[in-house]
Amino acid sequence: MKNLIGILLTLLLVTRVAVVKAQDPNEKGNLPNYYNEKLHFGFTLGINRTNFIIHPVDHFERFDSLKGVVSYPKYGFNLGIVSELRLHKYLTLRFVPNLSFAERNLQYDYVPNRYDSANAEWVSYTRVKSIESTFLNFPIDLKLRSTRVKNFAAYVLVGAGYSLDLASKRKTKNSNDPNEQIVKLQRDDYSYEVGAGAEFFLQYFKFAIEGKMTLGTKNLIIKDNTIYSDAIDKLNSKIFLISLTFEG
Repeated sequence: MKNLIGILLTLLLVTRVAVVKAQDPNEKGNLPNYYNEKLHFGFTLGINRTNFIIHPVDHFERFDSLKGVVSYPKYGFNLGIVSELRLHKYLTLRFVPNLSFAERNLQYDYVPNRYDSANAEWVSYTRVKSIESTFLNFPIDLKLRSTRVKNFAAYVLVGAGYSLDLASKRKTKNSNDPNEQIVKLQRDDYSYEVGAGAEFFLQYFKFAIEGKMTLGTKNLIIKDNTIYSDAIDKLNSKIFLISLTFEG
């Protein structure tokens, strides 16, 4: 994470040095007084790639034939509202509450337990547990932008947020059948995030393309005496989001 933040800051500094040399002194172009205004509002549309960071328990071999757990990400989408407060010409405070639809899979791999005589080999098997979520996200970010060159500017951001999973099944009673059992997760999560983007000033509004990485800090796994939860010591969220923002 430190390396990622360093890369983002370096890119911003390089961009800033480059644009200062080519800067129009009056930042002329579309919406010339945009950064003189105190507040801006808009909306955002995005595609997310949601995943887990898994910390398995020690001595995994005690779980009978289970030999590993792997997380596979899937894609979803975000819809949000943008509120941005100018703190300085190059620094803003941004609040982007959004609704996020996400899904990810946990794959449990077992040791080979069936002999395939046709191919003369032991065959292993897996169980996949799909987890769907509908998040209400409340991120607050500090956004540092570069000097504007006519209708273009770049920026980096860093912040933190709170998420509420409306589709959480934390209170669901698990079945005794391993095939029917679910992986239960906590409803709430706290996170920190870093990102970068590019802004384009059009005639009537500002358009931006942004990439952001969000890492959850809370252990999401709920221990309920199933092999699927007991095999995991800690489970954290990891989300990458590409979004398009439109602000007036």
